[in-house]
Amino acid sequence: MNSGIFEQNPTSTRKGIPMNTTPPPLPAPATGILPPSWRSGFTPKLLFIGALALLLLIPLFMVRSLLSERRGRQMEAVDGITKAWSGDQTLIGPVLVIPYRVPVTVRRNERSGNTVTPVEETTWTTSHACFLPSRIEVAGTLHPDRLHRGIYEAVVYRADLKVSGAFDPPDMNEWKIEPENILWNEAAILLSISDPRGITDALSLQLGGASLPMTPGVRLASFGSPLRTRVPADAFAGRAPVPFELDLSLNGSGNFLVAPVGMQTRMALDSSWADPCFHGAFLPLQREVTPEGFRASWEASYYGRAFPQSWTDADTADAATALTRHAFGVVLATPVDGYRLVERAIKYGVLFIVLLFAGFFLFETLAHLNIHPLQYLLIGAAICLFYLALLSFSELLPFGRAYLAAAAAATVLIVGYSAAVLGSRRRAAFIALELALIYGFLYVTLQLQDYALVLGTAGLFVMLAVVMFATRRINACGASQSGDADPEP
Repeated sequence: MNSGIFEQNPTSTRKGIPMNTTPPPLPAPATGILPPSWRSGFTPKLLFIGALALLLLIPLFMVRSLLSERRGRQMEAVDGITKAWSGDQTLIGPVLVIPYRVPVTVRRNERSGNTVTPVEETTWTTSHACFLPSRIEVAGTLHPDRLHRGIYEAVVYRADLKVSGAFDPPDMNEWKIEPENILWNEAAILLSISDPRGITDALSLQLGGASLPMTPGVRLASFGSPLRTRVPADAFAGRAPVPFELDLSLNGSGNFLVAPVGMQTRMALDSSWADPCFHGAFLPLQREVTPEGFRASWEASYYGRAFPQSWTDADTADAATALTRHAFGVVLATPVDGYRLVERAIKYGVLFIVLLFAGFFLFETLAHLNIHPLQYLLIGAAICLFYLALLSFSELLPFGRAYLAAAAAATVLIVGYSAAVLGSRRRAAFIALELALIYGFLYVTLQLQDYALVLGTAGLFVMLAVVMFATRRINACGASQSGDADPEP
């Protein structure tokens, strides 16, 4: 048997014509709008870009961690400044405190031999009755100032106040105290200031026609370390209200609050600070806030507080705390600081990365480009660097200038790189326009605190509509619905 019959010569002849048994290659499939290297991998690359956007959360998280560290340093610096200057100030008083003796019966047994005899003894202890003024008025001016420690600053104030009002003659009959047990010669008027280190001048209370110097005192009638002055024994001998007046210069930072100690409490404040925050148990009845400062006035009656006009030690254990809960006033708030704005901007980081990646992906899809994944990564890194630059610049510059500098640096970096990646200056100009819109949208959103959510939602709808319009002819296979490639953007 000829073994040649098991061999097939790919080339044979029939009637002198060579024949090739290998079939001819199939015709190439129709070219879609994707470049050849990605025609079969549309979905994998899209998924990879999405995963890359999520991966860039890591540097954004690192920037946010750095932001928390810098904010902690700022709080330490501000705390150090305010501790050296003076902290929050809450004014309580004046309060009239009258001591009185209370008899206490003690029963004990005395043993004499085998006989036990019950014995009663009367001892005396001292209690205090406290009386709030029938009316009080606080009027003054808060002079703001900025103190610095390194690159950090704290807002402090100096308050020039005039406190005036009147005490009604105290009535001890409510507690059935015998007149001979009232210690009029030990009566005192207390004034509680939360941080007495802020007092800059010697204080003298004008009570009736007498001038009474106020000195630091020990804890009395639940008021911790108040200022106090002794009251003349005959100061409340009559039945007419006794007026008082006090000039007070006080340093502080943060809050300035006044407790509503009067049956009718009025306060009027003005300041050159243009960003006040009114808070507490009562808001001002009238206010006027302008870029040059503010004026505000409050009125509060004792019906709005859960505290009586007079009490004894037996009635309440901590009157100062109860009065503080009903205090009202103002804080010289700083406008939204740079750290808070940077934190809000970082929350939009992933959105901006996705939007910019979408722009490059549309160029790649519609213009037959082939962008390497590493190039996507570098573009995302440039966006992350924008937030780092914004954080560093905002510590040294006003936020608007810091934002402009950081956005300009990121835009120049990305647009310059895009001109080489996209192979066209016109396409790079489109990326520059997209970045300008993105950064402009973010800046406006950060400035509009009350309407940020509405504006952000509207902006997202517009951006999504633009992407949907640009991709309206792409089907699941990566080809346009008409079968033709879209023109170059």
